Amino acid sequence: MPSESSPGDPGPLVYANLTGRPPGRLMTTYARLSRGAAGVQAQIEPYAAAWHAANLRALDGTKARWVVLGDSMSVGVGASGPFAGWVGQAQHRLKDDGVEVDVVNLAAYGARVEDVIAQQLPAWRGLPKPPAGEVVSVLIGSNDLMARRSREGLAAAFADLLHRLPTGAVVAMMPQPRAAAQAANAEVRTAERAGRVRVVDMGRTSPVSWRGRLAGDHFHPNDLGYASIAAGFEPVLREAFAAVEA
Repeated sequence: MPSESSPGDPGPLVYANLTGRPPGRLMTTYARLSRGAAGVQAQIEPYAAAWHAANLRALDGTKARWVVLGDSMSVGVGASGPFAGWVGQAQHRLKDDGVEVDVVNLAAYGARVEDVIAQQLPAWRGLPKPPAGEVVSVLIGSNDLMARRSREGLAAAFADLLHRLPTGAVVAMMPQPRAAAQAANAEVRTAERAGRVRVVDMGRTSPVSWRGRLAGDHFHPNDLGYASIAAGFEPVLREAFAAVEA
């Protein structure tokens, strides 16, 4: 399958950072039993709306563009605010290092690899052409591990996704030790060796302990946890933007 390496014709950003599916039954039940989990669940729609509004502003920007694809981790669910997640923190880290970018975050709570392919990539391809270069990043896969069907097809789904990404995209490997995650990671490493993607190895960059780094649902990171993810992404993103500007 040919690589889809550039956005298509300019158009309005109708996509609004939601998959269209309600939260899963397990998380909904947990939210009924846990005040902390309920608080995190209550962030889903407001954080999506905040990013959609920010995306519309970013499309008027003049800097290099960072397009974020992924799930709730990239929306910042669990953080004290939508821009206190790893994406916002990484943007600040880049700025402190002299790399200023406009962020278009297309991630959505509950997204799986199939949602990135079916919803987020088309939204990216419909964006106006970036004024000063562009880097696409992907952090996805955790939700696929929760259901047998998506778990069994995860490696193949990742292979499909990787072929659709632009050359030089920044892709996170999954830190989970499960066989399905490791099979997906093998596809990422193959794409890296072929020179198609840059890799963030979450298994190496994640903290040894998540104690004190999780939100009230004990699943999503809090601000401190997201800082660890941002620290892992920042150097790879910096290299990617340097290559775009070269």
